[in-house]
Amino acid sequence: MKVSRNHRSWRLDEDNKTQRQCDHPGCSQGGEYRAPRARDRLTDYYWFCLDHVRAYNASWDYYAGMSADDIERETRNATTWQRPTWPMGCKTGQRRHAFAFEDPLGVFEGEEDEESSRARAQAAADTPERAAMRILELDNPLTLVRLKARYKELVKRHHPDANGGDKAAEEKFKQISIAYTTLLQSLTA
Repeated sequence: MKVSRNHRSWRLDEDNKTQRQCDHPGCSQGGEYRAPRARDRLTDYYWFCLDHVRAYNASWDYYAGMSADDIERETRNATTWQRPTWPMGCKTGQRRHAFAFEDPLGVFEGEEDEESSRARAQAAADTPERAAMRILELDNPLTLVRLKARYKELVKRHHPDANGGDKAAEEKFKQISIAYTTLLQSLTA
């Protein structure tokens, strides 16, 4: 018994369950396998039996009727799953990072000219922590214990009371105090 429903052929099988009939003209087998009707209607299907879906898939060409430029555009669009893309870094502008790190072995140094090498060294030296370490005559690795010990030593040496009110000693004492505060904040943050 055949029943027409929504432009598809249906039939009743032995267990009285409805089953699709193959959409290939003249075929009376069950249509269990789906195949897209057209490139622009990929969710609208033909239903075929196994033999006819194999024949349909072997002869179906997704790119039929498209020019070479259309095929190239479609292929490039499919590589990003039809999502928009843009070149890396185009939205960030020309930002340069303000951080610097120490590279004592020169691992990250590339082929650079003398001017950029000097600029890189100056940028590394310009950080407040680096300047404070230079004032306190400290090297990495810096610990809180080393910082406090060095501060006490320099304060005793450059305190204005210990130097009879010498203006140079007083200025050095101020620099040491500011450097100590900078490094202390850096270590405890």
